[in-house]
Amino acid sequence: MLIVAKTDRAHRILSAALAARRVHRGYAVMIWGHLGGDVLSVDKPIARDPRDRKRMAIVSTGRQAKTDFVRLARFGPGDLLRAHLHTGRTHQIRVHLASVGHPVMGDDTYGGGGGRRIAGLPPRRHFLHAAWLVFIHPITGAPMDIRSPLPEDLKQSLSAIAEGSGLPEAEDPLVALGFYDQHSS
Repeated sequence: MLIVAKTDRAHRILSAALAARRVHRGYAVMIWGHLGGDVLSVDKPIARDPRDRKRMAIVSTGRQAKTDFVRLARFGPGDLLRAHLHTGRTHQIRVHLASVGHPVMGDDTYGGGGGRRIAGLPPRRHFLHAAWLVFIHPITGAPMDIRSPLPEDLKQSLSAIAEGSGLPEAEDPLVALGFYDQHSS
């Protein structure tokens, strides 16, 4: 999901809202394995991996990064989560989940690429989707609630992962699983 400001003024206001953490960003993510509980908060600093400059990593001298996760559903191979970013570091969700031993399904870079047949994912595709933005319009002041349904390839993957679990057939499974029910910004 991408939001584009039409004017410099709107861009400045939106940038300030992001910096002040007044923009709610919700991501749908499928992980390998199961969390110990229904809620997880990861607050670990992120920077370039000192051993591989193409990757990011948890580094004590990195920039502060915090992500909250809520389990929406549990399936045989893993959990479907809603991720809420408090900060916006490169690969933040992927790095945080890998750091707790639950990489994103299909993520070859951070250890979740195996088992593509189980997940029904195409090559070089991981199960992470920017699904929800909530913010105040920079010019009108109106509340904005923008939602992006799960793309078709991830819907198919979810069906493969959830086979036999009673996942309701829905135009957007995120709605059926309560993804948009609440947020905290």
